[in-house]
Amino acid sequence: MTITRDDVLTAQQRIGGRIRRTPLLAPADGDGVWLKCEHLQHCGVFKTRGAFNRQLAALESGELGEAGIVVASGGNAGLAQAFAARALGIRGTVFVPETAPEVKVQRIRRYGADVRRAGTEYAEAYRAAVAFAEERGAAFAHAYDQPEVAAGAGTIGEEVLEDEPGIDTIVVAVGGGGLYAGIAAAVRGRARVVAVEPERIPTLHAALAAGHPVDVEVSGIAADSLGARRVGDLAFAAAQAEAPVSVLVSDEAIAAARTHLWDEYRIASEHGAATALAGLLSSAYVPGAGERVAVVVCGANTDPGTLA
Repeated sequence: MTITRDDVLTAQQRIGGRIRRTPLLAPADGDGVWLKCEHLQHCGVFKTRGAFNRQLAALESGELGEAGIVVASGGNAGLAQAFAARALGIRGTVFVPETAPEVKVQRIRRYGADVRRAGTEYAEAYRAAVAFAEERGAAFAHAYDQPEVAAGAGTIGEEVLEDEPGIDTIVVAVGGGGLYAGIAAAVRGRARVVAVEPERIPTLHAALAAGHPVDVEVSGIAADSLGARRVGDLAFAAAQAEAPVSVLVSDEAIAAARTHLWDEYRIASEHGAATALAGLLSSAYVPGAGERVAVVVCGANTDPGTLA
């Protein structure tokens, strides 16, 4: 299972007018680091792009019926699918683990989706959502490992290089890998991709070491948004097509990067969204002289009170 730049360009045309083209913040102090402010996307997360692409494609193919769309999510994919479903007049059902942050669950409900809790981690919510789709005839939307979902996320890469063609490297956080897979497809042959993961959820890193996707333990401060048990097939295929620079960062580095985003930019990011920047601030990845780097700040669904 793979996606191509053509899939990303198709997604860009399909979701145009439905999503926000988020700004690319240029460096102000000569450090050569741009910030792709995807935390300003509808729902505060990049996944809104893939949600619209998945649902619009399903409408085009006739896949969507009265049962609507169902997704399993740690929170952000559920937000995005619920938002898109409301906009398109589709019934939405979202399965979340018991550990999903209440701030995200409440917003999903406000978008009109039926929220159902299942298990203590994403994998259990996923099984419940698959069963629901089979029993009710709902169209299933994967949180990250689905071509339309990943291609939608990949439109971020297109925007980065359209706005700043001289970018050499795009740094992304990896959980299940949909964002990475989409951006890798969009920029392959044009820019390098650096994949940053928490040390306590190294899905892609472990898959590259093993030669295939493997289960990892899920824990740490970024688990609510990067808490997939294994990297998706699309992400692994992207890594096989062109190996990324794969680095790991500690929870302490993630927390420091989140604080940095607030102190320096007044960006209230979630821990998963700060993970990409942590790769640079912790020197897990060190750009070369003159290297132009863009970091994707991919989500803002957090309690801003914890930044004080």
